[in-house]
Parts: sequence; C-alpha cells; structure tokens
Amino acid sequence: MSTSKRWNVEVLVDEEAGRTYAEACLQSGADTRLVGVGRAKLHPSDRDIPEIGDELAAARALCDLGQRLLLAAAGDIQAVTHEPVHLAR
Repeated sequence: MSTSKRWNVEVLVDEEAGRTYAEACLQSGADTRLVGVGRAKLHPSDRDIPEIGDELAAARALCDLGQRLLLAAAGDIQAVTHEPVHLAR
C-alpha cells in the first residue's frame, strides 16, 4: 500500500538596510519542527535589488534546513540501530 505525505516549508524573508534574513520552517509531524536560517548582505558597490537578497537568503535558509533534516534523520537512524551514522549530502 502506498502512502503519500505532504510536507510544507514556509519561507519568511525580512529585509532592512541592505541586510536580508530568511527562515525556512518545516513542520513534518506532530512534534517535528525544523528551522533553517539564511542571510544576505548587500555589497556597497552593488545596486540595491531586494529580490536578489531575498533569493540568496532564502536559498541559504533552505540549504541550512536540508542539512538540519539530514542530521535529524541520522539521529533517528542512530537511535534505532545504536550504531554511528554518517549520511552523505
């Protein structure tokens, strides 16, 4: 029997004075909530295009979330197997 699940990731972006902050939040179960964080900073010689800062900060937050999810999975596997776990990226 096949089981489908839907996990939603909410990305929150805040920008102020050339600095952009993003959080990627995953709620995958009743007790499982993971948050990845990303930042971007406008270089003084660059044109201020807020969308680019948003994209960079959001991408970094999603990468951070992915790493945290891998670590959570490794911890869960280790709890079951009682063996050290090393997951490749």
